[in-house]
Amino acid sequence: MRLVSQLSTEGRSRLTSLVVAFGIAAGLLWAQMPADPGRQETSKLCSDCHELARSLSLRQDRDGWKTTINKMISLGAQGTEQEFAAVVDYLSANYAAATLPHVNLNRATAIELESRLSLRRSQAAAVIEYRTKHGPFKSIEDLKKVPSIDPVKIDVKKDILEF
Repeated sequence: MRLVSQLSTEGRSRLTSLVVAFGIAAGLLWAQMPADPGRQETSKLCSDCHELARSLSLRQDRDGWKTTINKMISLGAQGTEQEFAAVVDYLSANYAAATLPHVNLNRATAIELESRLSLRRSQAAAVIEYRTKHGPFKSIEDLKKVPSIDPVKIDVKKDILEF
């Protein structure tokens, strides 16, 4: 509040306009969200830490949304098990990727590895570190050499991998 009182009249006016604009944008986004079960939970849980538009901009399959929600929980998101399940259901139904492109293991970012391969953050980091030290992956067998990677989990996702 101290900072606001130190602003000039013009600065306070601009700040007020910005706050109003964000409020209008949030209302418009809410209005555009499908009115399916889980809408309220999604809005509540996903906007506690960051803007709702950021959450909705992702397009993922159900496993990807589960991974994202689990990551948010590990970072401190607060809610009940039922609320988080409703969010996964809502996002999977309304913000799914039509057809997800393959994951190129030699170019994928950590977040892509986490969401698309259902890896933990530490595992995604291990994949990138291994790739940096040993060069590009040439096969699924190369990926299975990464420490802490579960070969069974990789076999399940082999159809979406490319090198």
